[in-house]
Amino acid sequence: MRLPLYQIDAFATDGPFTGNPAAVCPLEAWLPDAVMQQIAAENNLSETAFFVPEGEGYRLRWFTPTTEVDLCGHATLASAFVVFRWLKPQHSEVTFTTQQAGPLSVTRDGDHLALDFLARPPAPCTTPSDLDRALGRPPMAVLAARDYLAVYETADDIRALTPDFAAIAALDRFAVIATAPGSGGIDFVSRFFAPARGVDEDPVTGSAHCTLIPYWAERLGKSLRRASCRAAAAPCPARCAATG
Repeated sequence: MRLPLYQIDAFATDGPFTGNPAAVCPLEAWLPDAVMQQIAAENNLSETAFFVPEGEGYRLRWFTPTTEVDLCGHATLASAFVVFRWLKPQHSEVTFTTQQAGPLSVTRDGDHLALDFLARPPAPCTTPSDLDRALGRPPMAVLAARDYLAVYETADDIRALTPDFAAIAALDRFAVIATAPGSGGIDFVSRFFAPARGVDEDPVTGSAHCTLIPYWAERLGKSLRRASCRAAAAPCPARCAATG
């Protein structure tokens, strides 16, 4: 069997080898779950997306190298790019049906793609006893939605984190988001750790912004946000915007 497989650099604005790479595998019918998991493991990217035609759109699933996940932003964006570039170049909107995240739409305006994602606002929670050690320094506040949200005072705090991935993997949430206010036109910075899902650190994480955007929208009182991801090294050039 021969299957098409694309590798797309999502959230990339500075040319090749930037942003967050995702593999995209369009299918006519589902493969066995074990086979899709093996393909994702061999790709060894943070996510591999698989989709099949369904109605006017597609049904979409995402796999890390070790497990299937409930939501992935950059692989959804990459899947839409494949649809618009090769499968349905005449279309300007595509809707992906998903099992846990509901319908996710992507629209095209020239060379720009816009994701319409769900909100997962964080709520106060009890700080896990091992979180400080897992991240390398204590946050000023901890909230939670699907993931723990560890809030720090400055972007330098985020860059300086030295995560213990084994300790993070042992926590009782899907992943940990670390975030702080930004500067110079960047509203906030973040890093994302999901070692229990086969991704120690993801360069840019769309699903994390389902929590980051509501948090910073309320805190900053702004309807438009720009973010810098993976502040440990050079900040990713991705810009995240939301309204409402």
